[in-house]
Amino acid sequence: MIDALLGTPPERRLLPGGRMSAPTPWLIAIMMFVMITVAAAGLALAGSARLVREGIAHRHSIQIADGRQFATAAVEAARHTSGVVKVTQVPEAELRATLGRWLGPLASNRDDLPLPVLIDVELAPGADPALLGAAVRRAVPSAQLVSHQARLRPMLAALSALSWIAATIVALIALATAAAVVLATRSALAANRSTIEVMHGVGATDEQVTRLFQRRIAFDALAGGLAGGGLAALVLLLATASGLASAGQWTGGGLLRAGDLAILVLLPFACAALATLVARRTVLGSLRAEL
Repeated sequence: MIDALLGTPPERRLLPGGRMSAPTPWLIAIMMFVMITVAAAGLALAGSARLVREGIAHRHSIQIADGRQFATAAVEAARHTSGVVKVTQVPEAELRATLGRWLGPLASNRDDLPLPVLIDVELAPGADPALLGAAVRRAVPSAQLVSHQARLRPMLAALSALSWIAATIVALIALATAAAVVLATRSALAANRSTIEVMHGVGATDEQVTRLFQRRIAFDALAGGLAGGGLAALVLLLATASGLASAGQWTGGGLLRAGDLAILVLLPFACAALATLVARRTVLGSLRAEL
């Protein structure tokens, strides 16, 4: 099994590689560290947007400006509307506490200060919010029905844009890794030019020479990718332990799903596969160009 992955001992002596003292594994380790941390941040942003979107998809608010006398009528109208699951009026004390954070305690404790009426309504999946809005306006003409999703749409769009930016950065890092592998492969070809000529002289084919370099780059890329991935996992665990996990509690669930974690775990192996493919094409192209 080891000979199949790394080559036979004579082949390893021809092209010694897979050592962390070489620059290629360390370069790939750095890129893999950045790639995994950026990918984790992008997946977390996408997960937070998903959780927020799911949490507010069926939630609306009934707002009545200075309408405490109409609160009961609005609540009853909402409760008797088809598709309404839950109706909760925001307590006046909570409204005053919120107002106090903006205007100060003196302003919020004044009895002559008009306070709006806020009523949270949760609809069943598939329910038509237009029916709720019509029913509430028949009972209280001055009432307004506001969708939580509509109010938070700019924030959700920003989270989605940031997650796409993170995905773009990951793709650019992958391209930079491929370019680094091309340079490392060409450097290895130049350093082992005499060895390649001897191998050709004794009857070795281009495919056999390519496999030697392919194994060396694959092992270097895998070693560097696992090293960078392990360091990134440690940093992410420390960030989670320091309080980042509370963001998942704010949004009602975990920011990273099992599929997201699988993507992060597979990134080092995907990087090694990409490096192997790039190295193979580079070596074959260089050898055929010399013919």
